[in-house]
Amino acid sequence: MAIQPIDPVSDSRIEHKTAALNGYTYHYLYAEPKSGQYTQTVFLIHGWPDLSMGWRYQIPLLVNMGFRVLAPDMMGYGGTDAPKVPPNSISLYGLKRASDDIAALAKEVGASSIILGGHDWGGFVVWRAAQWYPDLVSHVISVCTPYTAPHKEYFSTEDLVKGQLPQFAYQLHLASGEVEKSVKDEQSISQFLRGMYGARGPNGELAFDPEKGVLAENLPKVGESRLLNGKVLDYYVKEYSKHGIHSTLNWYRQRRTNWEEDQALLDKKVIKQPVLFIQATYDSVLKPEMSKSMESFLPKMTRGEVAATHWALTQKPEEVNRIIRQWLEGQGLGSSRSSL
Repeated sequence: MAIQPIDPVSDSRIEHKTAALNGYTYHYLYAEPKSGQYTQTVFLIHGWPDLSMGWRYQIPLLVNMGFRVLAPDMMGYGGTDAPKVPPNSISLYGLKRASDDIAALAKEVGASSIILGGHDWGGFVVWRAAQWYPDLVSHVISVCTPYTAPHKEYFSTEDLVKGQLPQFAYQLHLASGEVEKSVKDEQSISQFLRGMYGARGPNGELAFDPEKGVLAENLPKVGESRLLNGKVLDYYVKEYSKHGIHSTLNWYRQRRTNWEEDQALLDKKVIKQPVLFIQATYDSVLKPEMSKSMESFLPKMTRGEVAATHWALTQKPEEVNRIIRQWLEGQGLGSSRSSL
């Protein structure tokens, strides 16, 4: 039977909670089996431009398997704080800070060990959190996002674009401050989100190009998205309207800070925890070839693949869930006896 995704407006299977983590308030989704008994705790970390609700198909699966699940809105998103930069440090939007806040949330809910899943930026976060907190993170799941080891040398986004990753040029546009000029109210946020989630104009116009970024001139043309529509789209628009788009783009403005903090991990390049990596075949940014050499750093990695674009979690949820379920069961985790 197909899993019913979490309803963003009203769903008895989840609670909306907040927690003060290292001085800032986070909003997170909380779910546990009806019995109140759970085997392990799973944290799910979203990327851009997404929210905790991006895991709406996976949360029910995991609860049904006997897990307790927490999915936070990350810094700058939705119900979580969006500190301004400046005066605050851009490192608030970095991988080390996200890892620290995940550890603080685990402590808040009394979890001494967590299974950590991530997608997009959330995938980058979970790799680093597993390195910063190896005693806390027992298992790692990354959907779409390949592992990148810490580097001693600094490579700017411009360096990457000129080299092997021309499809990362959109990150230069997202960091530039230009996107905020055209995505600034509920209507344009709605057009932007629909476009990012695959909607096109009447003549096939795209709202996003990996080598250019957000195509502002096409936003008014986009129609409906099959992946983000109805009450879910309304929820996303409302949540993104709380802070605007600017704070979410800070994640693209701290590459140097991430590199600086990575220097403490140069002797921790190998991730020893069991890892599940799910590749999306048609991801136009995080392309399959980017994950080719990961085995040398991830000795306990299992690979899975779905024929999907970057939005695999919601485009092919049953396939993604099947891979996650099989892997967790293969690790001896969870229980199928729980019910929603």
